[in-house]
Amino acid sequence: MQDHSHDEVTADSFHTEVWTGRATNRVQWLLALVGAACMALGIELALESAWTSGIVPLVMSVVGCIAAGLLVLFGTLAFVHVDLRLDGNSLEVRCGHIGLPRRRIPLSHVAGAEFAPHVTPRHWGGWGYRWRPEKGTAVVVRRGEGVVLRLWDGHTFTITVDNAESAVRVIKARLRTITPGTAH
Repeated sequence: MQDHSHDEVTADSFHTEVWTGRATNRVQWLLALVGAACMALGIELALESAWTSGIVPLVMSVVGCIAAGLLVLFGTLAFVHVDLRLDGNSLEVRCGHIGLPRRRIPLSHVAGAEFAPHVTPRHWGGWGYRWRPEKGTAVVVRRGEGVVLRLWDGHTFTITVDNAESAVRVIKARLRTITPGTAH
């Protein structure tokens, strides 16, 4: 199995090979550091506090800092990057180092694909796994190019990924041989 994440994809490889792509956002690492700092502050409060203001305020501060830190840390690490994998039967999107959230879309559920040259977090309400009633669903980890899938159920799914134009060509080529609604 070869990785075709560049424009060298041949007609024969559209159905037998796996296309992969990725988009990365290094700014998310800074936000993860903020989360780690909040956790460290909570631990510091727990270990070094003089306990002069009472136990309840201290516990609330410690729990609050650690909870906020964990939320920010894991929430940002989940969207440091997105991986797109396209094989002969489906398209799979995996986020972050753990691979969650993850979405697998059978190509038989895809009506079409379009190249989007300018996807921005601002248009989707921020980074991450987003849903907007008028726009559909998206995985946005950075601004830039992306793939917009039109699904047979009327929904759309947008993914920011490098070399999105190549991904759209591969998807369109594979869609020519698939009957809508059939499982492969």
